[in-house]
Amino acid sequence: MASIRSSWSENPVKSLPALLAGGVLVLSAFASPLAGALDLGGLTNSASLAVKAATLSDAEVVDLADKSCAALDRTNKIAAPGSKYAKRLAAALKPLNMSKFNGKKLDAKVYLVTDVNAFAMDNGCIRVFAGLMDIMNDDEVRAVVGHEIGHVLLGHSKKSMQTAYTLQAARGAAGAVSGTVATLSQSDLGDLGQKFILAQFSQSQETDADDQSYGILYKEKLSRTGLVTLFQKLAKLEGSGHSMFSSHPSSPDRAQHIQSRIDKDG
Repeated sequence: MASIRSSWSENPVKSLPALLAGGVLVLSAFASPLAGALDLGGLTNSASLAVKAATLSDAEVVDLADKSCAALDRTNKIAAPGSKYAKRLAAALKPLNMSKFNGKKLDAKVYLVTDVNAFAMDNGCIRVFAGLMDIMNDDEVRAVVGHEIGHVLLGHSKKSMQTAYTLQAARGAAGAVSGTVATLSQSDLGDLGQKFILAQFSQSQETDADDQSYGILYKEKLSRTGLVTLFQKLAKLEGSGHSMFSSHPSSPDRAQHIQSRIDKDG
């Protein structure tokens, strides 16, 4: 595989510098242009931003997820309901028996972009990229979605949305501090969605989300081997020399952790 990302003009959702981090699976070896563009200078002296972000209610986080997911949908081509990607995703997720998670109706769709990528938000929004589906089998797709749902169920995604909100407010989003979520512009909401995807999780959070995915698959008596082969594929694709991944568990370690659980549980 010569490349695992396409250019910005072909790919409205920007490639991200993380691996199963920040609520998203991505295998880009390149840093996002957005990451370098964030101006955090005003954050240190802006206690009001931190307070506002930290006190966002569950309802406000879901509202932000509704609006930012919709903004991302408007700028990315979505696989039609009858398309091969949409049918395959629906078939792959059906055995999870999960019409809802986090109390919200599951809304799973495929973005027709070439990045190997997926994310989930607190409102039930799940987006899987065609590039991921092209290299993953159905067991691995279920494992990825289970991982992303795990971040939501464990509260990690809420914290990522709070962080994204703070970053967006720091860039001068109208009403982000003193107003309400409803005052954010469409442009702000699109940027907010990008920042949500860019947020990163800790090693322990990543491992916990892996275990959540394992638990979801185990409960439904589905193959958990996809969690192992998923990380084996990631290990090959990420290659060596990517220090940006050093803060996260290595893919071989994650594969071994899951294999150990399978060996123990049978």
